Amino acid sequence: MNFEMTNFQKVLDKTIEENEKANRVPTLLLHSCCAPCSSYVLEYLSQYFEITIFYYNPNIGKEEEYKKRVEEQKRLIESLPAKHRISFLEGKYEPEKFYDAVKGYEKCEEGGERCFICYEMRLRESAKIAKEKGFDYFTTTLSISPLKNATKLNEIGHKLSGEYEVEYLYSDFKKKNGYKRSIELSKEYDLYRQDYCGCVYSVR
Repeated sequence: MNFEMTNFQKVLDKTIEENEKANRVPTLLLHSCCAPCSSYVLEYLSQYFEITIFYYNPNIGKEEEYKKRVEEQKRLIESLPAKHRISFLEGKYEPEKFYDAVKGYEKCEEGGERCFICYEMRLRESAKIAKEKGFDYFTTTLSISPLKNATKLNEIGHKLSGEYEVEYLYSDFKKKNGYKRSIELSKEYDLYRQDYCGCVYSVR
């Protein structure tokens, strides 16, 4: 796959179409960074998948901020109408792992190598849990943000899919006005919208 040239929305459309033709509702472990980013993704994908939100974000520097985002995620899941079941699974809050992983990359520009390490850290844990619990697919909400590199996320997902032998759901949730819809849903459900990704470096 040529990741730079691939339209990941078209790949996702094809996956959905194939599952619908087979009358199949697959299980999806969906890594979520926050409730606002997950809002459109849940509205969209819950039509076709049974979803478990996996909340694993050791990059969040302040425990108070972390807990606030967890509660908002739970509240959204309880409030959002869905065709298929949406569940919640919280990972461990282990910021020390994030700091160890990005040591030496503290001064990287936002959106660069430090962020790529963070993407892989969160996606690796997602792939591991998806494999352990027998999910059909795993993916992340991260690609909905205009500040996140969808090509890199899909490259990492592809690599981890091979390592853990569980399908990665290729996607770029910015497509189909996904980011715009997430803002609309955030207003509709009065979601807490933070203005930084969570790590101390993005605050800076």
